[in-house]
Amino acid sequence: MKKVLILLSVLFFSLLFANDLTLSANSPPVKGGELPVINLPIPKNPNEKFYLGLHGDGFFKIQQIKAKALLIKIFNIYCPTCQSTAAAMTELYHEIERNADLKSKLKLIGVGAGNSPSEVEVFKQTHHVAFPIFPDEDFKIHKVLGEVRIPFFIVIKMNGDGSNEIIHTHLGALTEVQSILNLMLDADGIDGEDLLKREKLTTSTAIESSSHDE
Repeated sequence: MKKVLILLSVLFFSLLFANDLTLSANSPPVKGGELPVINLPIPKNPNEKFYLGLHGDGFFKIQQIKAKALLIKIFNIYCPTCQSTAAAMTELYHEIERNADLKSKLKLIGVGAGNSPSEVEVFKQTHHVAFPIFPDEDFKIHKVLGEVRIPFFIVIKMNGDGSNEIIHTHLGALTEVQSILNLMLDADGIDGEDLLKREKLTTSTAIESSSHDE
């Protein structure tokens, strides 16, 4: 009888621990937490592959992206708010890419929950999306992320040891591009105001140099 009770106790706590793991794996991302391991297909487009710092074919983990900070947008192409935020994401992408100090450090990706590869491709063409977006046709990624409502934005800080830290989550419209950019800059230890001052100084210096040449 004693052996039976011990066996039942072990079984009970094993099931309890397993349930805790399941719940934690399917909990929505929160600030201060760590993004779960998510596998995505390596892009066929060489420009997108280069943008993410990837090589070869097959699959990669989000943590393998070469960046200091990463913004992930979880969306569905038929969601009106997801469509309206596409322009803001494109604006943010170009804001980063035109700055030589930032383009190798700050990256963007999108995940289309419930969308097929062809649907994602149409979305990219329609909204002129220049950064990689990935289909999640069977909602596997969406489920791992706790089945968050969409559009859902996650900013993560990428650490040198392969780990990451969620520094911001946001549900709904994206209207303040600069505020999201500042969050990404903070993750890399860059002061946004200082960067803006340096940009203005560089621009004014270039203008003065140009006027002297004339």
